[in-house]
This record gives sequence, C-alpha cells and structure tokens, in this order.
Amino acid sequence: MDLLQTDNTTTITTFILLGFGDAPELQIPLFLVFLIIYGVTMAGNIIIIVLVITDPHLHIPMYLFLGNLSCLETFYTSTLLPRMLASLLTGDRTISVGGCFIQLYTFGTLVVTECYLLASMSYDRYLAICKPLQYATLMSRRLCSLLSALSWLCGITVMTFIMSLISRLQYCGPREIDHFFCELKPVINLSCSDTSLVTLVTFTLSVIDGVPAFLWILLSYICIIAAILRIPSSDGRKKAFSTCSSHLIVVSIFYGSLIFVYVLPEKETVSEMDKVFSVFYTVLTPLINPLIYSLRNKEVQKAIRRAVKSMGLPRDLLEMHSN
Repeated sequence: MDLLQTDNTTTITTFILLGFGDAPELQIPLFLVFLIIYGVTMAGNIIIIVLVITDPHLHIPMYLFLGNLSCLETFYTSTLLPRMLASLLTGDRTISVGGCFIQLYTFGTLVVTECYLLASMSYDRYLAICKPLQYATLMSRRLCSLLSALSWLCGITVMTFIMSLISRLQYCGPREIDHFFCELKPVINLSCSDTSLVTLVTFTLSVIDGVPAFLWILLSYICIIAAILRIPSSDGRKKAFSTCSSHLIVVSIFYGSLIFVYVLPEKETVSEMDKVFSVFYTVLTPLINPLIYSLRNKEVQKAIRRAVKSMGLPRDLLEMHSN
C-alpha cells in the first residue's frame, strides 16, 4: 500500500523517483553509462584503500587522507548508483519513505564529511609545500587521524540534526520526487507540513559547512601557488602547477555544484539544472577523485607496482604499467 490513513490524515508510504524522464529509449543507454561509471569508480577507490592499508610506504598523513577520501567515495557512490541502476533496468521507481530517509541521511552525511575532509587535505598540502621543514611536526599522524575523525563527526552531527527535523514532517501527497535520488530540497518540498524551519536550518548549515570550507581551500591553494612561483626550476613549477590545477578543478566542480544546489536562492526554473549539477558532485567527482588525487601520484604508482610484483605477475605487465 502506498497510502496510510491516520487520524483523518492520509500519509504516503512510498515516493516515486522520476529520475531523468520517461523516454524509454534512454533507459538502457543511461544504465550502461552509469554501470560503467559505477564499476570504474568502485575499482579506483578500492585500489587506493587497499594500497593505503597494506603498503607501509603510504602510512603517512597525505595518503591516510587519500584513503579516507576513497573510503568516503566508495560509500558515496554505493548509496546512490545501485538504486539508480535498478530503476533504469527494471523501470521500478518507487522507494519507501523510510528507505528514502536512510538514503538522504547517508548521502548528506557523506557530502558534509567530504567538505571538511577536502579542507583538511588542502591544509595538509599547504603545510607540506609552504612549511616543509615544520611539516613532520605540524602534521603528525595523530593530527591527521583527528582531522579525519572530526570530518566524519561533523557530517554525522549535521545530518542527524537535519533529519530529526525532517522526520517530524508529514507527507500527504503528491509523492513524485523530480530527481534521480532522495535529494534534500525535493524531499522537503513534498511535505504538507510547515517547512519554514527545516528550510532555514538547511540553508544555514549549508552556508556554514560549504562556504568557509571552500574559502579555506581557496586560501590554502593561493598560498601554495605563491610558494610554487618561488621555485627556481621551470620544470618544478610546471609540475606543481599541473597537480594544483587538477585538484582545484575537482574542488571547484564539487563545491560549485553544491553551492548552486543548496546555497543559491531557490527558483522554479532551475529544477532541471539542479539535477544536472547534482550529477557533478554525486557521480563525476567520485569518478575522477581517484585519478586526480591518487592514481597520478608517483608514490601510489610505485605502490601499485610493488603490489603487482608481490602477486608474482609477469614482468611484462609491470613494464606496461610503468609506461
């Protein structure tokens, strides 16, 4: 049953995720595209997690942060894409209200955690490049673990508070969510209760969590770029700029889409754009983060070669990977 009658109030028990529309000819192509993205994302992030855990050379703050990020991206992707893939394949777009709330809570927790984790990673890179002689003292493994734990704690705390407000809302219909997952604003907008408080709290926490973290990252990279400009070697500057620009592109995509969806004033005409920008931070960033942050890193590449070598695979495979 999709409706529940209580105290003369009809309460819905399921939502319908409208996804990317009703065009049947797009369902299979979209399924194949997202299936490939899911497979590549999971493989890339799991490789990083395994390497960080098993290779002693990577047991330093920079790679511990990367391992945390890959772990987060693994949960992140698995929260959204399997349900989306099932809908595209079977055509069943219904999701229970409880299941929707669980997806919303998990997804929101991971988004907030990533905001703080990326800010912590930028601080780590700032210390490594701008204060190299003090880095070992300032960024210990204990501080790294503390910053990572605080990032997760902030995510859990913020979303627990928001969900405590959302769980008090009533849903009487309609039950169509114009999105491909249970995203915060569409779920709130479907309620037949007064949503002014939860809307204000959500906007306030979005600003508090997103904007200062983004400005911190931006300031860190400005200092990093200034330090890079003082490098006498042109090859060194070029290499450092290449790495920084890649990181900034990923951060800009993630934070830019979040700010567009959650911080900018809501307008009816941007509902489809919200969906497009949501793809950026829910699907695109978990896909490219392993490549940008980890797999292009020389130490990670060496760790992969050591892992392949320890598995006793042919020498030709090692040489092919190194090339």
